[in-house]
Order: sequence, then structure tokens, then C-alpha cells
Amino acid sequence: MSKTYEADFYTWAMTQADAARRRSANEVDWDNVAEELEILGRGEARELKSRYVVLLTHLLKWVYQAERRGRSWANTIANQRDEIADHLAHNPGLAPREAEEFSKAYHLARRDASSETELDLDTFPETPPFTLEQAKDGAWLPD
Repeated sequence: MSKTYEADFYTWAMTQADAARRRSANEVDWDNVAEELEILGRGEARELKSRYVVLLTHLLKWVYQAERRGRSWANTIANQRDEIADHLAHNPGLAPREAEEFSKAYHLARRDASSETELDLDTFPETPPFTLEQAKDGAWLPD
């Protein structure tokens, strides 16, 4: 099965799904199945971080380019908050990693905000100027 895993992932995945549905343990490529499941789990954490990057970038732009605030930024902030809440509701096991992903996302968002606003990176604080709870709060926008 490992040869198929390396040469034709699609066929391998479909074969493994079929074997799992039939409960045919001797046909399951256990090591590679375990690896793929771990990859799927890490993908959920990356999704959370990615959504935080977008949210935090827009919150930073909201603070540091107040004169350019508009409906589009407000919509992006609201949409990302909704998507984050939905993602966490479907993946409650991510809750213990949320603060870590938020922190990692902030560093990327800081860079993105600098690039998008054409403001120096030093304009944006090295630590978030708002808490995780504020960032997620649908009723809160920074002044």
C-alpha cells in the first residue's frame, strides 16, 4: 500500500476509506493513515491561525488608518469573527491552542498591515494592542 501512497494519493485515499468502511483492518495502511490524520488536524489549526491573520490585519488597519475605515473592513472583521467562532465550534479541541495561534497570527498580521497600509512596521506594536477576547467580540471595535 505504501507504493500507492507515494505514487497515487487519490487512489490510496479511496482504497483506505473503503477498507475502513468495511472494517478490514488488514487492508489499512495504518502508518500512513495516522500521518494523514495528523496532517488534517494540523490543517485545522492552520485554518484558525489564517483567519486570525485576516482579522488582526483588519483590526490593525482599523486603528492605524482610521481615515480609511469603511464598510468593507467592517464586513471583513465581522465575517472573520463569525468564521472563527464557527471553526472553534466545529473543532473544540483547538481551544487550548487558540491563544498560541492568535499570538502567531499577530506577528503575521503586523507584517501584512504594514505592507497593506505602507506604514513602517515599527508603527505597529510588537504585541497585540487588543486581547484575544476583544478581537473575537462582535460588539467591539477599537477606537
